[in-house]
Amino acid sequence: MVAMLTRPTLVLNRNWQPVGVASVARSLSLVASGRARIVDPADYQLYTWKVWSRLIPQQDEPFVQSVTFRLRVPEVITLVGYDRVPRQVVTFSRLNLYKRDQYTCQYCDAKPGSEELTIDHVQPRSRGGTSTWENCVLACIACNNKKANRTPQEAHMPLRKMPIRPTWQPLYSRHNLKIQSWRKFLSEAYWTVELDGS
Repeated sequence: MVAMLTRPTLVLNRNWQPVGVASVARSLSLVASGRARIVDPADYQLYTWKVWSRLIPQQDEPFVQSVTFRLRVPEVITLVGYDRVPRQVVTFSRLNLYKRDQYTCQYCDAKPGSEELTIDHVQPRSRGGTSTWENCVLACIACNNKKANRTPQEAHMPLRKMPIRPTWQPLYSRHNLKIQSWRKFLSEAYWTVELDGS
């Protein structure tokens, strides 16, 4: 049951734009307090706590077991009184860099797997380059060795795309679980990234 309560739920604002990812426990709390409604991804119907708690989970559907009943696990909720899109900052980290660059070498476009990818500083650290979104890219071991302590221009190795700070989307949440029903609410780019790096 604990695992189900920590499972991710997509959070939409009242305009149905993705604004976050919350645990099932947090999502159910928001719905029970009347601050959110559960969205049925199949038909986009909205449910209050009172109605949702009466629905019986299907045989293959995830659920939370209470003392007296089973409660379907919500996959998507929408906030009742929140229409803004928060400006969330994506933390610069190795995992998020892999997600931004889609586990792909930014020099040769290879996807060798996370074990064969390194972080390359576009402007080498020995020449004042810093570890930032705008100066780091993924590179396969061969390309990183070939580029060595040079800039891409000096090495005649153009980048496939310029490194930028990514905008937040559920891809950058701490949950590495893709829930298929979210596909109706998120950009296609989210689905092309392999979260496990395989």
